Amino acid sequence: MHKGKPFFNELVSHVTSGPVFVMAWEGPNAVAIVRNLVGATNPANAVAGSIRGDYALTVTPNAIHAADSKENSARELSIFFSANEIATYSKPTESQYLLK
Repeated sequence: MHKGKPFFNELVSHVTSGPVFVMAWEGPNAVAIVRNLVGATNPANAVAGSIRGDYALTVTPNAIHAADSKENSARELSIFFSANEIATYSKPTESQYLLK
């Protein structure tokens, strides 16, 4: 999605420079909740306690990536996983009431 942008080559160089740990999270408001945990894209604007706020120094070669929408999440996960490799489950403490 960033091909052709000025930072693309630097981004590709960084994301292919070493191993990665990929996770798929689901649930109510998962994208917003994960983005809050990850912190603002620019670490200078990320709150303390967020991953970028505590561990990232610059925008491109930073400590973590998180999709910004359900659509981008699905596209990105398809790069790493096939559909049968993603497990879906409900915790015993969840109920329809809690998911609303």
